[in-house]
Amino acid sequence: MFKNAAPTEKGELTRNTILESALQLFRDKGFDATTMRDVATQAGVALGAAYYYFPSKEAIIQAYYEVVQSEHNRRVADALSNEDMDLKERLQFVMKSKLDIVQKDRKLLGVVFRYSGEPDHPLSCLGSATAQTRRESIEVFNRAIAGERLPKDLQQLLPIALWALQMGVLILFIYDDSPHQKRTRNLVEGALDLTVRFLSLAKNPLLKPIRNKVLSLLRETDLLPNFGLPVFQPEKQA
Repeated sequence: MFKNAAPTEKGELTRNTILESALQLFRDKGFDATTMRDVATQAGVALGAAYYYFPSKEAIIQAYYEVVQSEHNRRVADALSNEDMDLKERLQFVMKSKLDIVQKDRKLLGVVFRYSGEPDHPLSCLGSATAQTRRESIEVFNRAIAGERLPKDLQQLLPIALWALQMGVLILFIYDDSPHQKRTRNLVEGALDLTVRFLSLAKNPLLKPIRNKVLSLLRETDLLPNFGLPVFQPEKQA
């Protein structure tokens, strides 16, 4: 995780100005073509000030991750306060609201996935530097399924499965040139409809050994976050 200066009212304003200026340049010129000097000039600050708040362009993208996730958390929290929404409606809102937030930043999303094969890179979507953002993103799905009557193992598996689906959707979103990325949004609706339908099958006790195995694999690879609930331990096979 990149380390930024301790927030003050004036410092936070300067930081936000630099961040917004940088993101606009990334949208207009592209991430690679934009320099930190360009960012400083656009923000009306000295180059040293830009580096003080963001030591690199990658640090700016990291901050962008956090802003997007914070806004997604807020929208989902507001929507889930409506108790009349069923499971499919809740999941569709979670998925589609994320697309709405990043709608104008499809080019920037390419940077998110560029470093996925470099575990030590600070922008790797599966790396340690983005672990907190990743946990928050998975937690959104955990909140969306709260209250559903699910086996404990499936309750832990489903949020990460939905997060993985969301990551796949975002990749398609980058390449989707249909109006308002309608193809991607249609895929979300269809995939979530199937997900909800298949849940009744996934809850079948006969599939418990398979769910146990998947849980073990995820836990061994540190891909199964703990949301403050008792950790379900798969049963050992005789």
